[in-house]
This record gives sequence, C-alpha cells and structure tokens, in this order.
Amino acid sequence: MADSTEFTPPKVWTWNKPSGGRFANTNRPIAGPTHDKDLPVGRHPLQLYSLGTPNGVKVTIMLEELLALGHSGAEYDAWLIRIGDGDQFGSGFVAVNPNSKIPALLDRSGAKPIRVFESGSILLYLAEKFGAFLPNDGVARTEALNWLFWQMGSAPYLGGGFGHFYAYAPTKIEYAIDRFAMETKRQLDVLDRHLAENAYVAGDTYTIADMAIFPWYGGVAKGWLYDAAAFLSVQDYKNVQRWADMLLERPAVQRGRMVNRIFGEPSSQLHERHDASDFETKTQDKIMAGG
Repeated sequence: MADSTEFTPPKVWTWNKPSGGRFANTNRPIAGPTHDKDLPVGRHPLQLYSLGTPNGVKVTIMLEELLALGHSGAEYDAWLIRIGDGDQFGSGFVAVNPNSKIPALLDRSGAKPIRVFESGSILLYLAEKFGAFLPNDGVARTEALNWLFWQMGSAPYLGGGFGHFYAYAPTKIEYAIDRFAMETKRQLDVLDRHLAENAYVAGDTYTIADMAIFPWYGGVAKGWLYDAAAFLSVQDYKNVQRWADMLLERPAVQRGRMVNRIFGEPSSQLHERHDASDFETKTQDKIMAGG
C-alpha cells in the first residue's frame, strides 16, 4: 500500500531524530572517530579490517585466490569489525579509512605502511601488486575495469536502495521499493545478457570484476541477500545463475565467503582469519559437531 503521509521537506535539514531501521545506531551526518581505539596488528604483511558483507567478501575472496596461486606475500590477518557496534568509528579504523566503511586494508610489507580503502581500490591494488586477476592487455584490462566500476556504481542502488527499503526500512514505502526493485532487475538483466555471451564477466578470464560482482549479484541470484529471491524472480536470470554456480565451485571463493562472517550457520562462520589452518580447524569443528 502506498504511503498516504505527505512529507514537505524543511528549508534546511537538521539532524533532530533517529533515522530508524536496522542500522539507525550507526547513521550520522558527520565523519570522524567517536572513540579512541587502536587497531590490532597480526604477523602477516597484509592486515584486513572487515566484516563478511558483500563488500568485505570481495577482498577475502581475492586474498584467498592469490594464496591459492602461490603468492605467499598475500598472507593476511582478517580482523572483525562489527559495524553494528560502531567499531568503524574507532580512531584506529578512521586512520585507515576516513570514510568509516569496511573493508579497510593496511599493507605493512614495505618500509612504510600503505592504507587502502574502498573495496574496488583494494581489489585493484592487490591485482597490480601481485600481477594477478587483471589482464595486462589494454583491451582486456579495460573491459575488466569497466565491469569493476560498473559494480561500484551500480551496487548502491541494490544495497542502499532496494535492500534498505525492502528489508531494513522501518516503514514499507511502495514508491521506494518499486523504484529500486525496477533498477535492481534492470541491472540483473544487464549482467544476464552480458553473461549469455561470456563465460566470465570480463570475457574468458576470471578477474577482479567477477570477485567484485559475485558477492552482490551472485548473492541476490542465490537468495542470500534480503530474502528477496522470490520477489525479484531471480530464477529467470539463467546466465547469472550459471556464472554464480561456477564461482561457488572455487575453493578460494568458498573460503573467502567464510572470513569475518557473523551470520548464517555457525559452520560457515570464521570470525577472524590469521592462518590457513584456521579453515582446517573450522572443518574439524564441523565434523566433531556432526555437520
């Protein structure tokens, strides 16, 4: 049902009431830290501060794929940032990412630590650092980057638009849900039509574009996001389904999806990752539990 309450915006907006919804306690119109808290540092060259949301999963998949290729320099510590508790507003986290969003990466392999924030930037940084999952050829490289930035520009309409108004907003607004459902389905159609002629997003080669797009659009297609699979008729996007299933067969994708995950089946969660053996321990725990 449409919202019958007419709202007239004031001449000047002021922050005088909570925004409501699932993430209301983390929303505010100002930046900067709210408290002093140093970030932990592990023994590996790369320190990741994240959460197992789609944006966080992009990076853990990339790191696990690099390790699977034998890049030992990609060993990493993955520290859990609980955004619902406001960890992203600690002074240490803000120093790594002034935008207070996960994921954030600190590369301590050189003489001076390098901070990298925004998931697309992290993927590109790691691809260039290790010379992997991004073609060197100008045409193929550009195509991969086209789709990487397509995801960065499109997913806010899926997450902050459709996901928010369909699943999280305290009031169901027909206009907002219709608007963003339409755009989400248009984006899925863009991807589906493209994948009808391409094995992977950037062509015949698996790249960071796949890693960026999969947690969002693969997640929608497989029913992981917003409990909206039936609403969006995701079964109709046959090529997206084929592509998502293919990526799910990759062991590194399976591992990457577990890291910093705090929801779903306990056996699928690895809150922090500090060594490859952490996955083996999790598997043993599942076996002992009869899973």
